Amino acid sequence: MNVINNALQFIFGNLYLRFLMILVITIIIAYIVKVILKKILKPLATKTKTKIDDMIIRSLSSIVFYIILVLGFKVGLQYFEFETTIYNNLIETILIIIVAVFLLKIISEFALQWLKEWKFKTKTSADERLIPFLQKIFKAVVIILAVIFVFNAWSINISPLIATAGIAGLAIGLAVKDSLSNILGGLQLVLDRTFKVGDKVQLESGEMGVILDIGLRSTKLKTYDNEVIFIPNGYLANAKIKNFTQPDFTIRVNVNFGVEYGSDPEIVRQVVLEALKKIETVIEDPEPAVQFLKMSDFSLDFVARAWVKSYTDAYRTQLKMTDEIYDALNKANIGIPFPTRTVFTKKID
Repeated sequence: MNVINNALQFIFGNLYLRFLMILVITIIIAYIVKVILKKILKPLATKTKTKIDDMIIRSLSSIVFYIILVLGFKVGLQYFEFETTIYNNLIETILIIIVAVFLLKIISEFALQWLKEWKFKTKTSADERLIPFLQKIFKAVVIILAVIFVFNAWSINISPLIATAGIAGLAIGLAVKDSLSNILGGLQLVLDRTFKVGDKVQLESGEMGVILDIGLRSTKLKTYDNEVIFIPNGYLANAKIKNFTQPDFTIRVNVNFGVEYGSDPEIVRQVVLEALKKIETVIEDPEPAVQFLKMSDFSLDFVARAWVKSYTDAYRTQLKMTDEIYDALNKANIGIPFPTRTVFTKKID
């Protein structure tokens, strides 16, 4: 017992041996905490489909290990005769650097994982360009905040620097306002899944076509006249867009027509429905319909409605429906009127 007491007194009486002992104990505790975090949290992360939580747990266990290690250094070094203020500032700076490195690592791994999981799901090149761009922005923000906290730890007045940076940031922001609007608009289009490459859309301004690509600043739309229109993403993010592929590919085709007064509406329906059922691209469910809309000035107005499996068949089906309806009405001797006007004149003696 005396030997143990003497050994402990020798160890704790020597500053260097005491520091070494505290350091060893700290490393052991940090390693145990790291193992516990992995054993408890890792099984929970394996139950989810995404790999992002696994990445966060792995990084979190590492940062906890280093934080405990730094705190152990702090406890061990406090027995040395250091300048208290400089010593505390140094420890606080190291902790800030550790947290900043942890956040930078999380941002990098998160961006990489995002690209792996979503690159082939979105079918657009916007995320491949946008995610690295956002990664750089977030990293810059972390570094700037870390520098600010370090300056604050050393009691350095950074108010003039912040004011200067604010003015410069405002000037830059005004200069690149439109570009930032387009970039953020591209991010919104990707996240909201407004459309994807290959979708048929019609813009609020009337242009219709197929999406070729969703880029970082603009979207390419190929019209049916084989023209490519480059549209800023900022405009698309705030515009009304008709997407013919959502919620699914089926779409209804309408053809308006009129018959002369005196025609039997029921016979008109039967004749036109028989004509619609002969068209190959028209599906049976939902079934076609012919509706009597109104009595116009010189005609009885009807609309023929039919569904097709894909929006790609819509236009040619509409043309085919128009041909078939016209032929069917002629064969059934149902007159198709044209605008007429009757003029009465009064003879004056």
